[in-house]
Amino acid sequence: MSRVTELPVTARGRLAVLSAHLAAASLEPSDLLPSLEPHCVSAQTTVPPPGNLRGSLTIIDERTGRKYQVKVSEEGTLKATDLKKITTGRNDKGLKLYDPGYLNTAPVRSTICYIDGDEGILRYRGYPIEELAESSTYLEVAYLLMYGNLPSESQLADWEFAISQHSAVPQGVLDIIHAMPHDAHPMGVLVSAMSALSVFHPDANPALRGQDLYQSKQVRDKQVARILGKAPTIGAAAYLRLAGRPPVLPSSNLSYSENFLYMLDSLGNRSYKPNPRLARVLDILFILHAEHEMNCSTAAARHLASSGVDVYTALAGAVGALYGPLHGGANEAVLKMLSEIGTVENIPEFIEGVKNRKRKMSGFGHRVYKNYDPRAKVIRKLAEEVFSIVGRDPLIEVAVALEKAALSDEYFVKRKLYPNVDFYSGLIYRAMGFPTEFFPVLFAIPRMAGYLAHWRESLDDPDTKIMRPQQVYTGVWLRHYLPLKERLATEKADKLGQVSISNASRRRLAGSGV
Repeated sequence: MSRVTELPVTARGRLAVLSAHLAAASLEPSDLLPSLEPHCVSAQTTVPPPGNLRGSLTIIDERTGRKYQVKVSEEGTLKATDLKKITTGRNDKGLKLYDPGYLNTAPVRSTICYIDGDEGILRYRGYPIEELAESSTYLEVAYLLMYGNLPSESQLADWEFAISQHSAVPQGVLDIIHAMPHDAHPMGVLVSAMSALSVFHPDANPALRGQDLYQSKQVRDKQVARILGKAPTIGAAAYLRLAGRPPVLPSSNLSYSENFLYMLDSLGNRSYKPNPRLARVLDILFILHAEHEMNCSTAAARHLASSGVDVYTALAGAVGALYGPLHGGANEAVLKMLSEIGTVENIPEFIEGVKNRKRKMSGFGHRVYKNYDPRAKVIRKLAEEVFSIVGRDPLIEVAVALEKAALSDEYFVKRKLYPNVDFYSGLIYRAMGFPTEFFPVLFAIPRMAGYLAHWRESLDDPDTKIMRPQQVYTGVWLRHYLPLKERLATEKADKLGQVSISNASRRRLAGSGV
């Protein structure tokens, strides 16, 4: 949007202009107008019609007295590049948005997932997560995420068949898994195996087959079927490696979740069938974890894919982001916390410790949700189903009592800290016999559907560009090179710290001729 006026305006005049706008909007100036300090930019928006946020943003630059107007889209967004036109003219490159952690930055438009954190709403392609968890299956939901609609009976049958046909993993990838230490973390195994698939499927690499490779729907769909088919097989191989057992071939006669449990538990017995109720619980957990909009790992997948890299490398990077304890490892922290609390009687003391910032509460609060995470409500009910089959985990009593205590305490209510998806999921996984280090894999396998849906969407988005965020440079402005002999050591400068060496290295260095 071009600049409307560039007239110097007095402070009183600027207030008059803003007051006129605010009066037209039937709002008090104090509702929207910040205190006017030197060198600040004040702004107000026009009131949009119901159901549409389109309008304009009138900006008065206090530094120059100039007035600008930028468009606001019907989704309530403005283009960050429009702000570059706001400049002082003094070798100024234009206004930037400083947004650490992307708290209020939307790099994409998407039709895949909708979240209203204030109301506790989560929808996949418009369908409430509660309905999908109650009535759907993971592969049906994966189809929905991928193609925008629930499949017909024949479409679902073809979809399930295609995925089962791609469930076998190349022997070379299994060899890589086998070569890893027996105690290798399963997420490290999953990241390595996903990355290795790129080498074993060169036909899917745009760097080798041309940048327009993924313009082919057939090529895209083949990678989707491959990854959804192979992800549980790789995950099972990582689990079996941890248990010191060889990988098990997948079965084409079972559902997605049944097949996963079969590979974990069959011990090579081809007639083995997992408990259908436990398989259904796992399927629901897979649905709940399938997609969650622009989270850290999905953003990483989109970021990598924007460079044109193959989908296996992009998803390996996404799984790497999920490996981080702040993203995929929170339910393990919940279990540790509940174990430390121990009994219901210790909860008041723990609550006080949290309020005094001496203890940390895991499983409460979320970057997006300022209400009860809708996934947590479903998972809470699933816990009782699992306990009725495998036995009750005594920590569930601690968890329920802790939730009740927190939600009745003004400290947590005021801060809108509610249970999130991780609060009860760890208890279910532990009750089902999964080791804590395997919990992130149970997150990563179903999230492949969300990653792939975003990958496909980005390929068709005309606004997709290689992601290259700006920075705010705060370093030394200019200095000139000095020869080594003329430099003085600076005590406060960053430098290489003490690097410890092993005792074996010390023994070697103690010898002669080194």
